[in-house]
Amino acid sequence: MKIIIAPDSFKDSLSAEGVARAIAHGLAQVWPDAQLIQCPMADGGEGTVDSVLAACHGELRRQTVHGPLGTKVDARWGWLAHSHTAIIEMAEASGLQLVPPGQRNACTTSTFGTGELIRAALDAGARRIILAIGGSATNDGGAGAMLALGVQLFDAQERALAPGGLALSRLARLSLEHLDPRLAEVRFEIAADVNNPLCGPQGASAIFGPQKGAAPEQVHQLDAALGHFADHCARVLPSDVRDEPGSGAAGGLGFAAKAFLGAQFRAGVEVVAELVGLDQAVRGADLVITGEGRFDAQTLRGKTPFGVARIARQHGVPVIVIAGTLGDGYEQMYAHGVDAAFALPSGPTSLEQACAEAPRLLSERAADIARVWRVAAKR
Repeated sequence: MKIIIAPDSFKDSLSAEGVARAIAHGLAQVWPDAQLIQCPMADGGEGTVDSVLAACHGELRRQTVHGPLGTKVDARWGWLAHSHTAIIEMAEASGLQLVPPGQRNACTTSTFGTGELIRAALDAGARRIILAIGGSATNDGGAGAMLALGVQLFDAQERALAPGGLALSRLARLSLEHLDPRLAEVRFEIAADVNNPLCGPQGASAIFGPQKGAAPEQVHQLDAALGHFADHCARVLPSDVRDEPGSGAAGGLGFAAKAFLGAQFRAGVEVVAELVGLDQAVRGADLVITGEGRFDAQTLRGKTPFGVARIARQHGVPVIVIAGTLGDGYEQMYAHGVDAAFALPSGPTSLEQACAEAPRLLSERAADIARVWRVAAKR
């Protein structure tokens, strides 16, 4: 029996690798002779670097960079030496978790540190850079990251702009004279599950600005500032990508990555699946088990179980989901390759307790699934 275990992380509880290990432990109690292949997954958000490095035996590197508020932070990134590929989680340098709730300000936070991580990857000799851009604290259109890579932004008095998205409203001149020439030799890919444009009612500021600390009036100001930035970019760059899907991802970092770096936008789970070789692993499997912390209708937007189920369906392999909780609309996934879904708790429990006991609960649910499967196979 060949079983593929390909879950995402359970936020605030276990990494994807930890989830896969716990599921494997439970399955082994019932199927000690089964071939259990662990493929920790991610969808471009938190845990992407860890998942890829665990599957590809890559190298974890660290770089001191400027965080979203300008203070120094220790950021991790991944390196696959055999393919000269860097995996960068922008949240490591510019993530919301780096900013205390009382200090969140979408008007001033910057992606400069993400640009510093890109520069570190260039120094390492990267030929391919994957930007996982979930969980940002920023709304600066990616301007901060581009500044770290040599772009210059000036106001009408030829003064350098201050950090943050709101300062872009004062942009008068954009110069590419000092843009790092090594960027032209690198293939960039954006790994994300967000398809919003840069501006407008579905844009970065309107949809994501409030959770990053933007008040209603600031949302309108930021949206106008990003539009002003895009106008200047269109004058010096080959194309205007502000309305393309994904340009609004990570407060507009998707826009900058496309406009300045020629990045291709891909669903994060697809990128991770390719890197970890999930398609090849699923071939000839008897069962795939995947999971995430909350399994609901939002999973259809390209989260890990959705991507895993799509690959498994192509090969006619059944899929079972183990989730921390089953939310509204999770049943919709039954039309997209998922055959059954189970929640972790066996009875009433608090979120804190479920997180603390996640390894045990995962093992128990996996063992229960194996026992039911074994009974059904005997009929």
